[in-house]
Amino acid sequence: MTDSAAVSDLTTPLPPVPGSTVPTIRRRLATMVYEGVILFGIVFIAGYLFSTLTQQRNGLTHHNVLAAWIGLVVGVYFVWFWTHSGQTLPMKTWHVRLVDADGAPVTTPRAVLRYVLAWLWFLPPLALHPLLGLAVPQTLVIAAIWFVLWASTALFNTHQFLHDRLAGTRIVAIAR
Repeated sequence: MTDSAAVSDLTTPLPPVPGSTVPTIRRRLATMVYEGVILFGIVFIAGYLFSTLTQQRNGLTHHNVLAAWIGLVVGVYFVWFWTHSGQTLPMKTWHVRLVDADGAPVTTPRAVLRYVLAWLWFLPPLALHPLLGLAVPQTLVIAAIWFVLWASTALFNTHQFLHDRLAGTRIVAIAR
């Protein structure tokens, strides 16, 4: 695939999915906020289990393993829901579904790829924190700017976020 073919794939409108429309960016961001509330509970339970099973007495003990564990648990949560119904609870509430570029259910490898690419919402600015020795307020400002820039890719990218286009997936609104 040439570079121009890759660029045209990212900007070419996708064919419509029967019985669905493209949800607004506001609706998708609202789904993400609700997802954050659900993830708070999942991460809390995963952290509690890790701390209990490893007899962790200090938050700095095994913190890298804990981070990997939580990343795995969150990944399993998303991949399982995306491959079984195409919807997490917040997606059901906001009447949106994840499908592949053709409108078919998402396969496990594609769901894993989407999960990994979705970390691009957060990891680039957070990686700058230790690399540049930034203070927390500076990191938060950079993260906020990055978040807005990443979200704005949907405005220029056929109303789908960049990680969806790269993963070959899309979010569609479904009838209520």
